[in-house]
Amino acid sequence: MRAGDSRGRAMALPLTAIAVWLALNALVTYGQQRERVSERRSHCPLQDAPAKAQARTNPLSSDPEAVAAGGKLFEQHCAECHGRKAEGTRRAPSLLGEQVRQASAGAIFWVLTNGVVRRGMPVWSKLPEPERWQIVAFLKSFAAERSLKQRESR
Repeated sequence: MRAGDSRGRAMALPLTAIAVWLALNALVTYGQQRERVSERRSHCPLQDAPAKAQARTNPLSSDPEAVAAGGKLFEQHCAECHGRKAEGTRRAPSLLGEQVRQASAGAIFWVLTNGVVRRGMPVWSKLPEPERWQIVAFLKSFAAERSLKQRESR
């Protein structure tokens, strides 16, 4: 009977080692995945716009009707993912944040045109260029609104 016990113990040691190795491997993999998710969330695709694209200015920036037209286009094409007021949803981030407010119109236009496919944002290059600039005007209007409110509160 003792011979069977020693065989059982001999088998238990390698099995325990395998179980520990699997658990550690799972923890390391989980940590790496969380790190990648964190990197994806903190990365702003506006930073990927080439300098030439960032330097572009919105040809419709002085057109008061561009913001209203951009709002309608945003509702049709963007609100499903980014929310009706660009506040963000589970599917896409808020567009009211500091990174978007401080981004150049050209950088926003570049992201609209090229999308962020790896994150699920479609390419909008088939949308006519003036309509993309109207959406940019709409998004930049939030920054203008905020700075106006800040001046009024002083």
